[in-house]
Amino acid sequence: MVRKRVVISGLVQGVFFRDTCQRMAADVGVAGWVRNRADGTVEAVFEGAADRVEHLVSWAHHGPSQARVERVTVHEEAPQGLSTFTISG
Repeated sequence: MVRKRVVISGLVQGVFFRDTCQRMAADVGVAGWVRNRADGTVEAVFEGAADRVEHLVSWAHHGPSQARVERVTVHEEAPQGLSTFTISG
């Protein structure tokens, strides 16, 4: 079990990033959350099996087809035992 927090910069709000992220997480069985931030970035936490979390981190580097990702920062964190994936704010 691993947990990674990612912050995605670029044209990432208003392009279905959060909805697509939630669908992708459900498809691969990863828990966590995703939200828009006031500075125009998207922040997400992915928690689950290492290979599945890495799949989502890799996806975050391009996002949905309408997104234009410029930068992704990744931070490792201690897993918290999340069991669902939600969209916040």
